[in-house]
Amino acid sequence: MEEKKSNGFAVASLVLGIVSIVFNFFGLSLLGLILGIVGIVLGVVAKKKNPTGMATAGLVLSIIGTVLCALIFIACAACVGAIGSAAGSLY
Repeated sequence: MEEKKSNGFAVASLVLGIVSIVFNFFGLSLLGLILGIVGIVLGVVAKKKNPTGMATAGLVLSIIGTVLCALIFIACAACVGAIGSAAGSLY
């Protein structure tokens, strides 16, 4: 029987993609953005090294997590800016 080797980069990319998405729900979008980008890099390396379904899933989840984190971070920054602008106009 042939023993299958686990691709560590694919597993790491998958885990970082999942963690990046979970961090959106806890308000840690900046940290999730960083982890998502690292997950994308690891996913690309895993796809080049050994193109498996796990590498593809890790890459896709990391991209989704990065995009969601970026959107939430930008939306929060816009809200803080709007609140600051509204508070500044009171004086």
